[in-house]
Amino acid sequence: MSLAVFAALIASNAAAQDAAPADAPARESAAGKDATDLDSVIVTVERRAQSLQKFAGTAQALSQDDLRGLGINNELRQIQVAVPGLSIANQEGATEVFIRGVGSSNNTELGDPGAAPHVNGAYIPRPRGLGAMFYDLERVEINKGPQGTLRGRNALAGTLNIITKKPELGGDFSGYVQGEVGNRDQKGYETAVNFPLGEYAALRFAGYHVEKEAGFKNAGLWQHIQPAGIQDDSAGRLSFLYEPDDKLSVFAMLDVGRELGTGYPGAGVFEAARAGFKPDDIDMRAVVYRGAQGKVDNKLWGFQGTVRYDFGGVNLEYNGSYRDVDYFQINSAADGNTWPGRDLRERPPGQPATWGGIDYDNFGTNYLQARSQSQTHELRLSSDDDARFRWTTGGFYFHEKQQVGFMALADKGAFYSGTEFTMPDVDGKSWAVFGDGTFDVNDRLRVKGGLRYTDERKSRDGIGGNWTIGLGGDGGVFQTRLGTEGFMPSLLNRPSFNTTGLVTDADKARYLLDGILRAGARDTMQQQLQGIVDGSRPNGTCIDRPDIGGNTVNCPANGQHSFISLGIPSEQHGSSAFDFLDWRLGFEYDLSDRNLLYATVSTGHKAGGFNDSFDVNVIPETYKPEKLTALEIGSKNSFEFFGRTSTFNVSGFYYDYQDQVFQDLTTIAFDPDGRPNGFALVNRNVGKSELYGIEAESRLRLGAGFTLDLNALYLKTEIKQGMVADVRSQDFGNGGITSQIDLTGNELPLSSEFTFNARLQQAIDFSRGTFDWQILAAHRSSFFLTQYNDRDVTFLRDASGAVARVEDAATAGFPDKQKGFTQVNAGIGFSSLSGAWRVEAWGSNLTNKDVSQKALVGSGVNTRFLNDARSYGVRVRWNF
Repeated sequence: MSLAVFAALIASNAAAQDAAPADAPARESAAGKDATDLDSVIVTVERRAQSLQKFAGTAQALSQDDLRGLGINNELRQIQVAVPGLSIANQEGATEVFIRGVGSSNNTELGDPGAAPHVNGAYIPRPRGLGAMFYDLERVEINKGPQGTLRGRNALAGTLNIITKKPELGGDFSGYVQGEVGNRDQKGYETAVNFPLGEYAALRFAGYHVEKEAGFKNAGLWQHIQPAGIQDDSAGRLSFLYEPDDKLSVFAMLDVGRELGTGYPGAGVFEAARAGFKPDDIDMRAVVYRGAQGKVDNKLWGFQGTVRYDFGGVNLEYNGSYRDVDYFQINSAADGNTWPGRDLRERPPGQPATWGGIDYDNFGTNYLQARSQSQTHELRLSSDDDARFRWTTGGFYFHEKQQVGFMALADKGAFYSGTEFTMPDVDGKSWAVFGDGTFDVNDRLRVKGGLRYTDERKSRDGIGGNWTIGLGGDGGVFQTRLGTEGFMPSLLNRPSFNTTGLVTDADKARYLLDGILRAGARDTMQQQLQGIVDGSRPNGTCIDRPDIGGNTVNCPANGQHSFISLGIPSEQHGSSAFDFLDWRLGFEYDLSDRNLLYATVSTGHKAGGFNDSFDVNVIPETYKPEKLTALEIGSKNSFEFFGRTSTFNVSGFYYDYQDQVFQDLTTIAFDPDGRPNGFALVNRNVGKSELYGIEAESRLRLGAGFTLDLNALYLKTEIKQGMVADVRSQDFGNGGITSQIDLTGNELPLSSEFTFNARLQQAIDFSRGTFDWQILAAHRSSFFLTQYNDRDVTFLRDASGAVARVEDAATAGFPDKQKGFTQVNAGIGFSSLSGAWRVEAWGSNLTNKDVSQKALVGSGVNTRFLNDARSYGVRVRWNF
């Protein structure tokens, strides 16, 4: 690997120097406007505005025009098509970002993102609703590699920074109005208005609204249920900028947003795989919906401000932000996907599953409520940008309060009726001090270094565990209906989270009933338990209906159940505290004015935390922060190509990934013989991985208005250590036992070995305006969706570890590989000569590729989260 990287770097520098020697000022002048355009691409990765070609690292910046022209509209995950090595998925409203195979699939209160999202440089701890910021932008910056020193918290894999357009000073009243229509009944608008307030201040208002039908379809009989993926999003933003002179700058921004719709799409492929069909053999967007209607309602708002002052040689800057997220979701209840030959008939009440058909009258689903109130504060001192020693030092403080409620219902449950995790008090704090600097050794060589100390603390109090209701009858056990039409759990509206001393059936029944805010129209639980609460029927009121007892179970003559068994969630308390150091060292060397060679060694951490506890007397297990150490060597080059300035950049990198967190199982209960028969998922630092690769990019100006952008990434990942429980094999009918699997040698999820992007665009001037078009083709080779990598599944016969059977992953229901694919986006447009009008058409995922971007697997579960289906449309924009 090392020889290949160095060979590529040396070759690139040699070619660039041959094409554009340092003593050729005439050629530079001949490039004219092309050179200016290239230098004008600005990034703020190192907390200073600098040309992308002068930044000693791997980053990409996409402007609002770039995104809009390629059909990347108000949908953050679509941006990955334009950025090699970037993977973005959305599970239950949580945006999961992976860069070069590094990220995190746990963005709950127990986890954190592995790639740090920012808005205008302000850290966003809960990446929900980031699409509500995706309008009226200056650009989006994606920086690859750990940024522990410069960006700090959870910048393990890199950063994604959404930069909004700022108010314009000293001009006239101006703005734009834009409307669009598209397939899937898409319609929307976007607008921005700039209000000058004299010569030194201005306001800018921007807003957008979009409605869009789902890319999924309901393949079942209950056609009144709308499929997941319907969007109805709105947002607004008010910005203020005040700059009375070149010393003082004051910026403030208030934003609000709301996302409505039917939730985020998932495709259950487990049953189809068990029936012998691979995901490529079925239409993964054809889902059999049943029971509850999916719904999402996400309300968010935030405020951020920046004050800068230049004291002459020393600059003072304060950044502060506050964000409030209030998220609620009802999962679209589904019975998986359809496949050729599947029986889609409705199974009559009381008939067993072996009858065939589908139990549409099943309202088992998930409810999620997540609130977050977070604030960040950063105070920085820095030198002038033109100083020989350019330094930055300061402090950072972060505090987040969360309230989280989750309920998974098993409608028509016997003994098990659901799982509740409700945490009304989740607290996270972090503070850091840092320093970073670059010193000019001479006019060509620069050395840099930085250090950051971080202290992290988390705590959580609430309840977690199963709702268990066993109701005996003559001839069997009655089921409990829970979650039918109109049902709503209490979640964070629970009157009490104290379970200490609740030992009687009456106490337990009352506690379960307190978890229901509104009963469903055909629920039975309240009727069955009410007699226990008021003492009139100590074993509960027996109800005999075909949908809960079938034809084989009857009520005892006294109207009560023959026995009752109740279980409630237990109290949960957890806390953790960690501190760590991040650092970076590196150098930059100008081989010429147009050729930069650099090398850096840097680290990044992702916060540690704690796990669930199921016994108030047991301290919950904690896990340490993950750590990534990265070596990157690269070069950036500008050169003449057919008399025009073009670029070629290349970098090689090596990552050492330590204390990697994988999900494992821990025993929480034992049977009378002392054998484990109850388990829970935990996060553990049992992994270690190695990653390396080469990334190259080039922009070629070809004449006649053509520009060709090429970007290629070669990436190798390997898990070096990781022994965990294989949750695919978990057998709840056998106490929840599971086999162990050694992940050593596997690839990291979502890491394609080869990624290649090509973007061709052209602009042609006419007497009445400018016509332009562009096309982007993005290819990714195959990748695995989980750490299991299609490995065989070993099912155990009993808790002693005796093997019952071994099945290949596909036969067991867990096909894990996404085949290689190429996605094509395109756009065309015409701008009037004055620039007042623009008309454009766009299309994304034109070949309508179905791509799995994430998989959630467990016992009997293999849910895929897909890319957005093909979309296209036209928009008209008026600038004034």
